[in-house]
Amino acid sequence: MKLKWIAISLLALIVLGYAFPEPRQIPVENATSNDWNAKSFWYEPWGASGTHKGVDIFATKGASVLSSTNMLVLYSGEIALGGKVIIGLGPKWRIHYYAHLNEIDNNIGLFSQVGQRIGSVGDTGNALGKQPHLHYSLLSLIPIPWRIDDSTQGYKKAFYLDPILYISDT
Repeated sequence: MKLKWIAISLLALIVLGYAFPEPRQIPVENATSNDWNAKSFWYEPWGASGTHKGVDIFATKGASVLSSTNMLVLYSGEIALGGKVIIGLGPKWRIHYYAHLNEIDNNIGLFSQVGQRIGSVGDTGNALGKQPHLHYSLLSLIPIPWRIDDSTQGYKKAFYLDPILYISDT
């Protein structure tokens, strides 16, 4: 009986995550589809990761990076490949990953609203010395198995979503 209630509670939590509205915005201020390559998602070969699991939005260094949706900020700091990064949990159980930031805003807090400035475009991590850009990735915590294909690392497409499709219909 206890296991049944745990399962029902878990299912209710998952459904609740999908019930929240998901406002969307391009995560670089004043960026348009001309600022990224529409064929860059899952491009290969791509360095140590094998495939490019996001989109690079090119802008001048210091341009504002905006929260692409309402999200709970899970991490803001530095990691080796991404440099200065922000990781957030948004509606529909999606993880939003912003990398290569020049700076992370000090007042980012625990929650970020769509359109809120969270940092600035840079070239940190493995983008050092390259054209400044924001690497933006989008992952689903709930697997989508029908997206799996026979491409390199195609099984990971059950989790990685094409952020170009996500931000292009805003």
